[in-house]
Amino acid sequence: MGVNSLGKPTIDPGFLRFAHSNPAFPNDLSCWEPLVGEDGHLEAVSRHCQRFAGRTFHQLPELLTLAEVSARWHDLGKFSKAFQRYLRIAGGDVHNGEVCGRVDHSSAGAQYAMKKLPPPLNAMVAYVIAGHHAGLYDGIRTQGTSLMARLQKKGLPPWQEAVPKALLEAPAVAMPKLNADKRADIAFQLGFATRMLFSCLVDADFLATEAFMNPVQAGERMVDGVDFSALDRHLTDYLTQRFRKREGKVAAARAEVLATCRSKAIGKPGFYSLTVPTGGGKTLSSLAFALRHCVQNDLDRVIYAIPFTSIIEQTAEVFRKTFEGFPAGGDALVLEHHSNFDPDRETTRNRLTSENWDAPLIVTTNVQLFESLFANRTSRCRKLHNIAKSVIVLDEAQMLPVDLLKPCLKALRLLVEQYGCTIVLCTATQPAIEFRAGKFEIGLPAPTPIIDDAQALYTRLKRVDVHQAGVLDCASLAAHMSEIEQGLTIVNTRRHAVAVFGALKQAVGVDGCFHLSAAMTPVHRNQVLREIRRRLRRREPCRVVATQLIEAGVDVDFPMVWRALTGLDSIAQAAGRCNREGRRDRAVTWIFEPKEEEFRRLIGMLGSSADAAGQVIASGRHTDLLGLAAIEHYFNLHYWQQQAGWDRRGICGAFRTGDRRLPLDCDFASVADRFRFIDDTQRPIVVGWGGQGEAVLRELNCLHGLGLHPNRILSRRLQRQTVSVSQWIWEQALAEGKVEILCDRFAVLSAPQLYYNDELGLQLDADPFYDPNMTIV
Repeated sequence: MGVNSLGKPTIDPGFLRFAHSNPAFPNDLSCWEPLVGEDGHLEAVSRHCQRFAGRTFHQLPELLTLAEVSARWHDLGKFSKAFQRYLRIAGGDVHNGEVCGRVDHSSAGAQYAMKKLPPPLNAMVAYVIAGHHAGLYDGIRTQGTSLMARLQKKGLPPWQEAVPKALLEAPAVAMPKLNADKRADIAFQLGFATRMLFSCLVDADFLATEAFMNPVQAGERMVDGVDFSALDRHLTDYLTQRFRKREGKVAAARAEVLATCRSKAIGKPGFYSLTVPTGGGKTLSSLAFALRHCVQNDLDRVIYAIPFTSIIEQTAEVFRKTFEGFPAGGDALVLEHHSNFDPDRETTRNRLTSENWDAPLIVTTNVQLFESLFANRTSRCRKLHNIAKSVIVLDEAQMLPVDLLKPCLKALRLLVEQYGCTIVLCTATQPAIEFRAGKFEIGLPAPTPIIDDAQALYTRLKRVDVHQAGVLDCASLAAHMSEIEQGLTIVNTRRHAVAVFGALKQAVGVDGCFHLSAAMTPVHRNQVLREIRRRLRRREPCRVVATQLIEAGVDVDFPMVWRALTGLDSIAQAAGRCNREGRRDRAVTWIFEPKEEEFRRLIGMLGSSADAAGQVIASGRHTDLLGLAAIEHYFNLHYWQQQAGWDRRGICGAFRTGDRRLPLDCDFASVADRFRFIDDTQRPIVVGWGGQGEAVLRELNCLHGLGLHPNRILSRRLQRQTVSVSQWIWEQALAEGKVEILCDRFAVLSAPQLYYNDELGLQLDADPFYDPNMTIV
């Protein structure tokens, strides 16, 4: 027996079936990856898959066997002579070959599972195997690819004679014990479990393939877990050093919140609520709770889901600075997962961990979290098994869209009841999504309050009065702002912000006046925010007109704020930018209604939330519009009386059992298309603003001239130089030559000097209805 190019004993390749060729040795079959054996692909996938499933299905142990058999059978089609002949001819990796229509090696395993396993478990495994490259299919559909079509596919190349008999043995399987009586609930839970099973398999398959095809990259991944008790101690020391000299009633209240979070962290996994007024220290206090809770309950990671683009980067930076002195370092511990992530901070490790969230502390968006929970593509589903056994902090939990409320809450319940998660409903007002008999029966079980007396804490931290300013036009609003040195106005639309800013400049001049909206690139906005903070610290003139992106977590402190009528939860966030540190005896946030009809007219969630707030104000029942009674009245109108719209997109009804053709019929692909926090009506335009932006565009133009495409790093830099506009504005700009397409996909502003303003940002036109960068995919 000889040795191969890798120094291992050679085996006659005529007796082997291969999973992948070796790109380093394309002609040496003895260096290729075998399907079976100790070093075989199926064994490697099984090891990963069973490890993932052991954590994911800890509370559904019956599904562990399905994970094992899915890994064992997922590549049965590769045993066929036809596939092996193709692999030898190709001489390269065909891991994605099926997507390209070259080879179908997954239908065999799906068909075999349907024959050998009892219903509906057979369908669960069939979905997972059939879709492990292309994604989870719809079960039955008249047009396009479906699981049923794959199960009925004829003429697959023979494969069984080459498979070891032990590999084909069907294990004894049993239905998991579900917390459901109604058929619809059972189907939804089985569909959710199928997606989790799919996650275990596709991540295992990817990692096993990567270990063989690209061992250097595989070595960059985090191998050992993090000691959460050490993180907890580090955070305790950090907070002690940082806040030991802080004095005053706000500092005392924050210290009390922190201590309470630590003491409540010893509780069991479940639903918790953290109701702390804006400026009360929720971010680091909730982190303290989460880390200690992980230690107490052997949980794997902390996931922060945030609704607003403007605070994702800020929160992640706070966490990175917190753990700078930790041995692993803040950059290694914190995964910041959103499309605006600064490419200059990207490392190989955080790029790899973003694929499957294999990191101890993740900062992401509501969009990324919830759309992944209802996704069907392998790239978005790989992370799902790592959501199990996590602490999930939902910042401003009441910001979930009304028309997706029911499926979102059903998913959260399953994460807690069946997948070992703890969910912290973190809010400045009060949890709006818990069960209320006769009002909100789709709500979550009553959470354990971390703050026992939220009303008392609210009273202690109250440092802003909220008053009504009546109806104001832009000139009147600017006149009010001109009477003080520092003030902030927040409006609902970009057009309104531009109009108020113009009136303000006419009233007081240019110096010390700033505009902030999503018409500006992220890089531009961050630069303006730095100057605003500098002026506030030095008590220099600083008057700001902004859209709602400045709310919720943007750390600024003004003596007076004006807020255009909107939801009371958003008004509370606006008030959090007023007297934030409690340094003033009295501060006011004014609520006003725009006089101009074009600024009064709102649609979608902006319109419904403003209408609900208007009804609360008009009732005259509440002297404190941010008090808990007023907030409850608001949510009763905004959420709880909208029953017809809680599942307007038909997500919950897309999972069915009982069909004789397919015992579990799930519309996985259709659900993924319909479950969108933001409708795909926004298109990005790249702007070469500032020296950095101009340099990035020079690189892109150079690549375009060479017929090449940008790499990942340059693509990330381009994202930070973009502004999103509505589809029709984008198409109009393209038709008029205001933008041009480079490298087949990037719409680039042709003349920034004409259409991009240093104060206002992109001025092709204004989108009066929706600020798309408030959330991010």
